Amino acid sequence: MLLDIVAILLNILWWIIIVQAVMSWLIAFNVINTHNDFVGQLWYVLDRITEPLYRPFRRIMPDFGGLDLTPMAVLILLIIAQQAVLPYLYRLGMQAGMA
Repeated sequence: MLLDIVAILLNILWWIIIVQAVMSWLIAFNVINTHNDFVGQLWYVLDRITEPLYRPFRRIMPDFGGLDLTPMAVLILLIIAQQAVLPYLYRLGMQAGMA
């Protein structure tokens, strides 16, 4: 039960990162403008959610100029958590009779 909730939250976080990355490209190429109230508020919310996740990665990753690979690094970590860690924890829970 708890692991199902964690899996759902990781999936939601996956989509938040994807939306934030696409939105950053649209802003960078001037397709959308952050001076629009809706776009500005959405960008603010997405930034507040993702920045704490990105910050530790940005400290260790080299600077690639205008290319930010931090979202990709976080997504790879999420894939590892979803595909390897959660199934392992689920199996441990089943063996312990918790499921």
